[in-house]
Amino acid sequence: MAIGTYEAQYSHGVQVMVDYTPGAAVAAGEVVVNNDLVGVALQAIAKNALGAICVSGIFTVAKKSTDTFQVGTKVYWDDSNNYATTTSTNNTYLGKAVEAAGSGVTEAKVLLCQQG
Repeated sequence: MAIGTYEAQYSHGVQVMVDYTPGAAVAAGEVVVNNDLVGVALQAIAKNALGAICVSGIFTVAKKSTDTFQVGTKVYWDDSNNYATTTSTNNTYLGKAVEAAGSGVTEAKVLLCQQG
């Protein structure tokens, strides 16, 4: 799933960038799962090249259409299907929903926040 050509698109908020060197090329707007750290590449990063991922801010992300998000819902990233979901099993914590997004909706606004 994607929003246009992106899995995630920056909306607003404070950006915190973390260095990242991918083993495969990463496209702009791609959600990156690096162990338990999740971020979004704001620019394309070439394979084995030092780049950065954004690990904070509010992003519009691709969403599992059958899930329902309420404000404050914990959201996880399903890296196999490339969408945000409420299912925690086998997925990585992404952040919290900042707007409601009901069933049938394929994107949602999420505050990226790292779980301690």
